[in-house]
Amino acid sequence: MVLAPATKASPKARKSPALLDFWRSTIGKKAVMAVTGLAMVAFLLAHMVGNLKIFFGPAEFDSYSAWLRTIGEPVLHREWYLWFQRVALLIALVAHVTAAAQLSRRDRKARPVRYVHSRRPKATFATRTMRWGGVIIAFYLVWHILDLTVGAVHTDFVPHHPYHNVVANFRVWWINLVYFVPVILVGLHINHGFFSAAQTLGVNRPARQRALKVTGSALAVVITAGFLLVPIAVMTGMVA
Repeated sequence: MVLAPATKASPKARKSPALLDFWRSTIGKKAVMAVTGLAMVAFLLAHMVGNLKIFFGPAEFDSYSAWLRTIGEPVLHREWYLWFQRVALLIALVAHVTAAAQLSRRDRKARPVRYVHSRRPKATFATRTMRWGGVIIAFYLVWHILDLTVGAVHTDFVPHHPYHNVVANFRVWWINLVYFVPVILVGLHINHGFFSAAQTLGVNRPARQRALKVTGSALAVVITAGFLLVPIAVMTGMVA
């Protein structure tokens, strides 16, 4: 009897890293959107509270701005914390937008045929503005950095004098318009996104849904109103 030659065992297929597999999955992208979105909401809330210090006068506001540059000293060098924060926020923003774009593309591919007679699921105004609103917000963030952080597009920018820079900025009517539209869109984004993020992360019991919607709406109103108070105060002469 002739024995057949032994065959070599096929090498095991290479497995991609678990983190990469998680990112490629739909639930992974939704989770990334949820976590990065909530992180950015937390930042916006803290940033808004800091902005309201402008109502205590130039010395208080400029002192607060200077303190931000010293966070972490002497362990960290001056302004290192701010740069860590900026990089982290940039990574969160890129991950958030990328996940949103890829999920949107998957959704279109899953439903290639248009709805009969243009029938679509009912959606709120906030839901319908999520995509193009996000694009406007992204462009505004670039403008905001060039305007009040770098001073490249600010016609009367004075380094290390944020009170002066903010007041000079919001005395120009069209800059207020550039500011108002994205801030309102951010509020709409939070109003819809907070509830979606909570559901993605597993907080989806029916008894808690109403509380989540109320919390998201309250956060949206507080953050929007808080950011709009400053330009309104400058325009009306409350802050000068």
